[in-house]
Amino acid sequence: MTPSVPDHLNPIQWHQAIAVSRHTCARVFRDGGTASDALATFGLTADDAITWEKAVDHIAAELCAHPMARAA
Repeated sequence: MTPSVPDHLNPIQWHQAIAVSRHTCARVFRDGGTASDALATFGLTADDAITWEKAVDHIAAELCAHPMARAA
């Protein structure tokens, strides 16, 4: 399944953010956490009924929301 890329984002950036968020969610799941715990890792909040799929999307969107600092 390939998630759709938001129109305002570079597709490569979005797919990399999805990969990082999946990896983070997998670690939280492995350690017995919930999808809400994974969101809290990035300072996000959600109701307790959030699914892992939605958590991955929210985390990826958060990663893409802030521009990264560029090296000199």
